[in-house]
Amino acid sequence: MAKRILVVEDNDLNRKLFCDVLKANGFEVEPVADGELALNAARAFAPDLVIMDIQLPNISGLDLIVAFKQDASLTDTPILAVTAYAGKGDEDRIRDAGAKDYLSKPVSISPFMAAVKNLLED
Repeated sequence: MAKRILVVEDNDLNRKLFCDVLKANGFEVEPVADGELALNAARAFAPDLVIMDIQLPNISGLDLIVAFKQDASLTDTPILAVTAYAGKGDEDRIRDAGAKDYLSKPVSISPFMAAVKNLLED
């Protein structure tokens, strides 16, 4: 059975790219454009992995990671954080919030897929 990945990304092109690459690699993918819909989507979809943009409208990706970790049904789901704004200390804050791994944009396909496969193997 295909592993299920929830992609939380407000940028249409990035969301499409992530989803297309993941589908081409045999994953079942659920795209979410609005962070405020992500928790409910995750509860319904029961993903094996969440790919989370940090810069989202209406809600911070960091706050969303914390919310995922506080939800009993999602607490063990690994989160791969992806952000264009990688400043000093950002990686620590993202990992402290509960993300298992972190990539900065622009994301290259090879490191992206390596991170996905690594998190799904844990």
